This record gives sequence, C-alpha cells and structure tokens, in this order.
Amino acid sequence: MRKFDYNFLADEIPSNIAGTSDIISDLRAKEGFRKLQYEDAFDKLREKAIIESVRGSNAIEGIVTTNDRIRAIVEGNKPVTHDELEISGYKDALNLIHTSHEDIDVTEETILTFHRYIQNETNPREAGRYKDRNNFIMEYASDGRRKIRFKPTSAKETDAAMEQLLLAYYDARQNTAISQLFLIPCFIVDFLCIHPFIEGNGRVSRLLNVLMLYLSGHDIVRYISLEGLTDQYKGNYYETLRQSSKGWHENKNSYIPFLTFSMQILYKCYKKLDDSFMDIALKKAKKSERVEAVLMNTIVPISKSEIIEKLPDISVKTVELVLSKMLKDEKIKKIGTYRDARYVRR
Repeated sequence: MRKFDYNFLADEIPSNIAGTSDIISDLRAKEGFRKLQYEDAFDKLREKAIIESVRGSNAIEGIVTTNDRIRAIVEGNKPVTHDELEISGYKDALNLIHTSHEDIDVTEETILTFHRYIQNETNPREAGRYKDRNNFIMEYASDGRRKIRFKPTSAKETDAAMEQLLLAYYDARQNTAISQLFLIPCFIVDFLCIHPFIEGNGRVSRLLNVLMLYLSGHDIVRYISLEGLTDQYKGNYYETLRQSSKGWHENKNSYIPFLTFSMQILYKCYKKLDDSFMDIALKKAKKSERVEAVLMNTIVPISKSEIIEKLPDISVKTVELVLSKMLKDEKIKKIGTYRDARYVRR
C-alpha cells in the first residue's frame, strides 16, 4: 500500500516556492493591519467571497446554475434542481467552516461530514460513506472516447489508506520544520489519489483546503474565493494534479507541480484582495488621494501602468505627479528603472 510521509517538506522545497511563501507571510501581516482599519470593506468582501466560492467549486465539477440562483441559494432560498441541491450542500459545509473552524479539526469524521453535506440530498445511500466499489478518474477525448487517467486506491484499501493519510498529516504538522502551507497541497494530492468517495471528492478536497488554510492562520479564504480562482485556472489545476499523481502508487510521485500551483493561487488571493479592497474603499476619494491610497495600501510592488489600469478615469499626468511627490516625501520607494519600475510603501 502507498506510504504517506511528508518529512521531505522540511528540507527539499525549491527556492522559488520558499520565496513565494515568504511573500505570502508578509502579505498576511499587511492584511491583518488593513482589516483592523476597514471593517466595513471586509464585510462586503466576505459576502462576495462565499458566493464566488460556492459557484467556483461546483463549476469545476460541471455543477452549475445561474449567478442569480446561486446568490438566492446563499441567501437561504430553497434549491429546486439536482444541481442546486448539491450547490446548497456545499454552501452549508462552507458556512460551517467559516463559522466554526476554530472547533473543527481535519479528522475522518470531518471529512465524512463534508461529504454528507454535499451528497445527502441527492445521493443519501453513499453520503458520508467511503466507496464500496472501485472507481476511476476518467479522461474524455474530443471524439467522445474514454480512457482511464488514474486508478485510485481500491475500495477495500480505502479505510486503511485514509487512516494512514491522516496519521501522516498529524505527524507532519507537529514538525516545526515543515511549513503548513506546503503540507496542505501535498495532503490534497494524496486525498484525491485515494479518491475515497464515489462522487464529491473534488469538492470535499476544496472544503478541506479552506479549513486547513484557516487552521494554518490564513483567513483570507473568508474574504477572497480560493475556489473561484481555482476555477479560473482550472486547466492548470487539473494538469498539475495529473503531474503530481504520476508514480503515486509506487511512491515515486513529485508533489512540486501541484504545490507550486497552490502557492500561486494563494498569492493570487492576496493580490485579488488588494484589487478588491481598492474598488470598495476608494470610490469617493479625490483623484490624487485615490492614487496615493493605491500606493499606500497595495500589498505588492506596483507599476505605473498597473495604477493607471486600476484607476482608468485618472490621467497619466496625475499619476506621475503623485508618484513624484510621494517619492520626494519618502512615502514610497522605487524598485527598478524605466518601464520595469515598480513602487511600494516604505
């Protein structure tokens, strides 16, 4: 049976991934300061994020309805179709995580509970139960032909595999040399390779991802939809999962492709937070104040062209005047020169 061991995460991470982790840690600290100052803006982001998360995670699996219906379901309206019942179940599980994550751990019961939420109304016989027959991850060609892309753990080995997966996770998260951010995507790869349920594995994995980010101290999933961004880059999501599952049964797979993708998506969450925050918080400010606010509140270095793109109603001359004044006043610093120049708060 597959051996689960995450000790390699203590010393075998490429420098580019470790660098992204450092940037994310800095962005998380800046998010905390901003949240204390602009509570109302974060409330609006939270309302938007849950709708995008419910839509995005289900859309990845081809479970869809209109945006208006998703909003209505999130607001408490009764689902009326098969897809809407599954969407509503995901919404309920996600709400549970957002409201009670401090009291929830990654356990077998948690995993089964998440599955029960999303399947109970449409597939009650299998809801909250591991698979009782073998399943396969299929690939469909453009001409309609099918082929098996990956053979998950067999049904008879699933219970034991899930137990070993969880024990390896508990062992790794007690190791202070292992970053929790690196551990999460590795756990997700293994969970999806086991594929413990007949249906709903992808959605349960994304619920676990959200919960594990909360447990690692990253509450950005409350304000920016991780699932929505994953859906936006769905092609890369599936491709990196495929790459990281090659040789999995023989303990020869590399987690790096999916780990890299996951870190990039988390970084994009923080970048989207910056963009969303500007849209909500600065609508009524004067033009020069809006340019200054973009520069003072951005959590990553930003170029002049990006400022102009964020503020299309403000002239290039105004942006340049504000940049010049803020550099003179030493409020910001310049990184690079000419077209490659970027600006960041001192």
